[in-house]
This record gives sequence, C-alpha cells and structure tokens, in this order.
Amino acid sequence: MPPSISAFQAAYIGIEVLIALVSVPGNVLVIWAVKVNQALRDATFCFIVSLAVADVAVGALVIPLAILINIGPQTYFHTCLMVACPVLILTQSSILALLAIAVDRYLRVKIPLRYKTVVTPRRAVVAIVGCWILSFVVGLTPMFGWNNLSAVERAWVANGSVGEPVIKCQFEKVISMEYMVYFNFFVWVLPPLLLMVFIYLEVFYLIRKQLNRKVSASSGDPQKYYGKELKIAKSLALILFLFALSWLPLHILNCVTLFCPSCHKPRLLMYIAIFLTHGNSAMNPIVYAFRIQKFRVTFLKIWNDHFRCQPAPPIDEDPPEERPDD
Repeated sequence: MPPSISAFQAAYIGIEVLIALVSVPGNVLVIWAVKVNQALRDATFCFIVSLAVADVAVGALVIPLAILINIGPQTYFHTCLMVACPVLILTQSSILALLAIAVDRYLRVKIPLRYKTVVTPRRAVVAIVGCWILSFVVGLTPMFGWNNLSAVERAWVANGSVGEPVIKCQFEKVISMEYMVYFNFFVWVLPPLLLMVFIYLEVFYLIRKQLNRKVSASSGDPQKYYGKELKIAKSLALILFLFALSWLPLHILNCVTLFCPSCHKPRLLMYIAIFLTHGNSAMNPIVYAFRIQKFRVTFLKIWNDHFRCQPAPPIDEDPPEERPDD
C-alpha cells in the first residue's frame, strides 16, 4: 500500500513542482539563447550553458527524486542511495561552473590582449568536461562506500532480518553526515566559494583601477571595454551571491546535525533550506534577463519568433552600451 500524503507534504510537492516549472523552461531558454546568438558564444557563456544544464537537471530530475524521498517509499538501501546522489553531482557541477566563470572573467581583465589566445574554445570545452567528470567523482563518492550502510545493516541484523536492508528512503538515512560536512562542504563547497569571492574582489579592483586612470580622448575603447566588463562582472557576482545564499543554510543545518545530534531542527526550517537550494536553479535565467542585455534581447527574439509568431528584427551582434540601471 503506497504511503499516504499529508497536507504538509502536498504543499511541499506543490511548491517543488512550481519551482521545476520555472527552472526547466527558464534554463532551456538560456541554452537556446546561446545557440541562436553568435554574440553569446565566448567562453563565459559556454560555462553559463554548463550551469544551465545542471539547473535543467535539477528541475527535471532532482526535484522529482526529492518529492519521491519526501513521500518516503520503502526501498533497498542502494536504491535509495542512487536516488540521493544526483543532487550532489549537480550541486558540485554548478559550483565548478561558477568557479570557471570567475576565473574566465579574471583573465578577461587581467590579460585582455592575450585572453583569446589563452582561453580558446577547445580549452573551454576541456574545462567544462573536466568539471563534469570531477562533479561525478565527488557526487558519487557515497556510492563507493562513504555512506551509512554499516549502521543500517547493524540495525537490520539486530531485528533478525537478512539480505540487503530495506529502509524508508530518506536522504540522511543513506548519506553520511561526515561526508556531507567534512568532504562535501569543507572541501568542495566552502573553499571554492571563498576563492570565487576573492577572485571577484580582484576583478573589481582591476576594473576600477583601469577606469580610474586618466585616459586621453583616443582611449575610449579601453574605457568602454572595462565598463562592459564591470557590468557583466556585477551580474555574475550576483549569481554567485544567490548561489551562496541558497546553499549555505542547508550546509549549516548539516553541520548542526553532525556536531550537535541532540539539537532540534524545526521541520519548517529544513523545508525552507531545501526550497532555497532547488529554487536557486530558477533564479539565474531571471538575473540574466534583467542584468545582461545580450540575453534580454535574445530572449525577446525567441519569444517573438516562436511563441508570438511575430518575427523580431535580427539580433544586433554588438548591442549598444547598457544603461547604468541595467
């Protein structure tokens, strides 16, 4: 008999479905925009596509699996473990994509003249593939043995049962909190986030340094270049800020679970933390639309061409300078 669903769970499922319905189309639109607009084909936007792919997978795969875990079906231990691991893979992929974007923006302002020879399309693809391989290694580590199987087996045998344990599938039941805190958070989440903060501070410092120089009348292009870089860097730093804001609460709660097992964690607080992590996948397309003009123009063209049946004028490959409030 399938488990009954409470009103609280029904509300949770409804919110998760709403997040998925925003996340998947929004991030598909991001990928579509990069495909149709040649001006969105540089390395930064390739990394943004990698980030969007991870966010599509969150909406299409992780959220349905999270709903399944919330219902709490009875499954074999390793089946539940396989259900829990995709979110770890995709979170790590998002972090590494954000780090790649930060490094790319740093190189654009640090070595602008040599940037195109250093950051080639081939190297960008290699970096993206490397990020995804590393994400699978980190995210699938619980499958290789760092999990709660020993504790579950002891309880299973103590009850006189034999064979592979059958459990009520829950994330904390199968994923070790030592893995989540010591390995996932302290090694693969927190250090990259701190490194990205440092990189963006350096990017803003270099850009401000260039913009504050007394330039001659013939030096308009460098000023324009660094002005554009400043606007894009602000938008991408906002993406990083939203990611940290969305994911840190859940990791802090994991630390509380590990270091203070007797501490009470309000159920509502856990749900809010989970909504933040999943909701982050829906935030990025909104930021792109409001903050990056190339995306905004391309989104409107796609909407007019394919949904309103009113073809828009061709996309300007080099749109005019954005207004300060963009």
